[in-house]
Amino acid sequence: MKKKLTRIDLQKMKDTGEKVVWVTSYDYWTAQFAEQAGMDMILVGDSLGMCIYGYEGTIPVTMDQCVWHSEAVRRGAPNTFVIGDMPFLSYQVNCDEAVRNAGRFYKEARVDAIKLEGGRRVYPQIKAIAEAGMLVMGHIGLTPQSSGQLGGFKAQGRTAETALELIEDARAIQQAGAFSLLIEAVPPEVCRIIRDELTIPVYSIGAGIEADGQLMIVSDILGIFQAFTAKFVKKYANLGEETLKALKLYAEDVRMKRFPEPQHTYNMIEGELPKLLTLLKREK
Repeated sequence: MKKKLTRIDLQKMKDTGEKVVWVTSYDYWTAQFAEQAGMDMILVGDSLGMCIYGYEGTIPVTMDQCVWHSEAVRRGAPNTFVIGDMPFLSYQVNCDEAVRNAGRFYKEARVDAIKLEGGRRVYPQIKAIAEAGMLVMGHIGLTPQSSGQLGGFKAQGRTAETALELIEDARAIQQAGAFSLLIEAVPPEVCRIIRDELTIPVYSIGAGIEADGQLMIVSDILGIFQAFTAKFVKKYANLGEETLKALKLYAEDVRMKRFPEPQHTYNMIEGELPKLLTLLKREK
């Protein structure tokens, strides 16, 4: 049986230079495959809004949706470190609400940690959740929940001034008590500076190879998500194309009367058909 990692294990991996590999998952079956593939962590990201529900972004995603999907992922990957993603307005209002919603992930979905977006502005919430006894992962750079303020889904920290802002955000997140940090769509040089300065693990999604580990969206890895492809995405399969091909073949077989074939049907017990026909005649 696969041994589930702990915060201590993840910290040791940073200290020894061993890369952490993790993916998003939103359902039971992808979580099963992720665990079987040996993923160190799984994030039940609010990206489920786009990947599962077809929203234009992550803003409409609710706490209930995130908790439900986290429950399914936990059942599929009981021995993997699972992180629940705090959706928009589940933590921004005040610290009490942030703690309460983080606790829902723990109580209802049995996650190992939660993640929330933002730097210095969410320092109080990170501190409150951590002091309540829960593990918090920070998230800076391209933060989809505030993409409107950022001018869209654009890379961040590309100038000296904006990079310094990110570095200060990273410092604040560690000081607030986060156990790790995710950096999204930031130049590798900036990620390396943050990785070297912070003692907690620093992970990348589109922030280069210098991080302590890499996250990818499962729908991107499998080639399922069709709306757009971010620059940092590498597709390892094209299941979207294969799925479409399979569905077209199925429809064609039905319309051409090639499916179902005899091997796809069930036979009556020998001798029962004549009995049925006799019974039908009697009814007449």
